[in-house]
Amino acid sequence: MDLVKSLFISASGLKAQNGRIRVIAENLANADSTGRTPDEDPYRRKIPTFKNRFDRDLQAELVELGKLAEDRSEFPTRYEPGHPAADANGNVRVPNVNSLVETVDMREAQRSYEANLNVIESTRRMLQRTIDILRG
Repeated sequence: MDLVKSLFISASGLKAQNGRIRVIAENLANADSTGRTPDEDPYRRKIPTFKNRFDRDLQAELVELGKLAEDRSEFPTRYEPGHPAADANGNVRVPNVNSLVETVDMREAQRSYEANLNVIESTRRMLQRTIDILRG
């Protein structure tokens, strides 16, 4: 039964990392989304969090995507006097999304996803070998 448990644990990791990748993709998609007026805030970067959940049927801890936190760092400004969201000095507040940070986070999430996928594949092979031995 431990092999089945490892499948469920890895599947929860896949789902959590998938959610993380979606949040990162949203951040990257909105990296240039400014406000429409000088008083309106631009897009604020979202930060995915994780939480543990105990599954009574499996008697195991599973991981899942938690609440999304907002990055409370300051918005950078860019000088664009013709922009509708420019203030009196011609500065526009832009999202606090750093594409390099998001790309690194995406790569880390991808590696975690692949690691969980490898566990599932290894477990599947072990289960198949066990079935083959029992048949033989």
